[in-house]
Amino acid sequence: MNLRLIFSILVVIGLQSCNSTEIALHPIADASFETMGIASAQISDKLKNQPLKLYAQTDSEKIEIPYQIIGNKLYWKILKNNSTYLISNESPSLGQDISMSVTTEQIEVFLNNKKVTGYQMALKEVPKEVSKAYQRSGYLHPVNTPSGKRLTRIQPKDHYHHYGIWNPWTHTLFDGDTIDFWNLNKKQGTVRFSKLLNKVTGPVFSEFEVLHEHVVLKDEKNTIALNEIQNIRIFPMDEKRYLMDLKISYQCATDKAFKIIKYRYGGLGWRTTEVWDNQNSRILTSEGKTRKNADGSTARWCIVDGQLENAYGGVLLLSHPQNYNHPEPLRIWPEDQYERGDLFVNFATTKTKDWILNPGETYELNYRLIVYDGKMDTESAEKAWNQFVNPLQYELKP
Repeated sequence: MNLRLIFSILVVIGLQSCNSTEIALHPIADASFETMGIASAQISDKLKNQPLKLYAQTDSEKIEIPYQIIGNKLYWKILKNNSTYLISNESPSLGQDISMSVTTEQIEVFLNNKKVTGYQMALKEVPKEVSKAYQRSGYLHPVNTPSGKRLTRIQPKDHYHHYGIWNPWTHTLFDGDTIDFWNLNKKQGTVRFSKLLNKVTGPVFSEFEVLHEHVVLKDEKNTIALNEIQNIRIFPMDEKRYLMDLKISYQCATDKAFKIIKYRYGGLGWRTTEVWDNQNSRILTSEGKTRKNADGSTARWCIVDGQLENAYGGVLLLSHPQNYNHPEPLRIWPEDQYERGDLFVNFATTKTKDWILNPGETYELNYRLIVYDGKMDTESAEKAWNQFVNPLQYELKP
């Protein structure tokens, strides 16, 4: 008898027991509950098709908490204490505080009816006096804090090709020629939104998956060289923080390899709000580097935050250890950029080495962005990175 069948039988026995309709969830490994996070548990087909209610059992009370099922995984937000979790054969009664809408222009994600993220599907026009070569789609803007403070910027006059949070490659080799997908004014290549593959929203998170095409424009080829699937999942954590998980998968679109040649910038980039300068913003990396010396260093995580009108907020950027060339090199603009210190932040994966993507293979990069109001300290950043690397996983025990 295989393990899956045994597991299914145990689940059914647990639900049909005359003494209890509850199944306990236990951590598979030692877990830290010092910071709020997302947990998951594998469940059977039979169980996921029944009405379920999820409870957190503390020393003093048992409270219902929201959950969400994708495939055969149940997801929920853990409490900041050593609660135990139970599922019961009852209908859930909790609603959701996260929602999604899709327009012809954007996929929009809302937290408590306030827009926190926009993903651009439509081609973004540029000002009349600017070359249409700078138009593009397939980027995140705005990315706002939970209170609605904008953290991204698009089409600044100094770099019209900067688009919020986006991830083209700068120096590549394809079909015997070098192509720049970053600097759009060269008219060598671009990255475009192709289609919405999937979307789902529920009590715990909103998720959408999109296809990007890396298109060679040079010599009017209009050839798709690389396909990229982005899966973006947004978890509200509390009134001051939400998580955004970015899974980026690459596959060659032809039978030719796609080589990303080492260059000082390229990959996941963020042009920050114009509100920030060298007097009111902060960079702090996992290795203790600041804006003075972070450029060219490597990091597991990077805090980027600053003053936002009469408030404070920012993003903790986390790089997964399975990413290529991890810990990844950083490209951080110098403090005197345009005199006032405009800020650009980039996990520049190929800053120090080439990366060859071969046909028939899939390559993946994973990042987590923790978007927050207020400030982030190094201890919280380190705990968040550890939880990103070692996600909380539970198993069912009748």
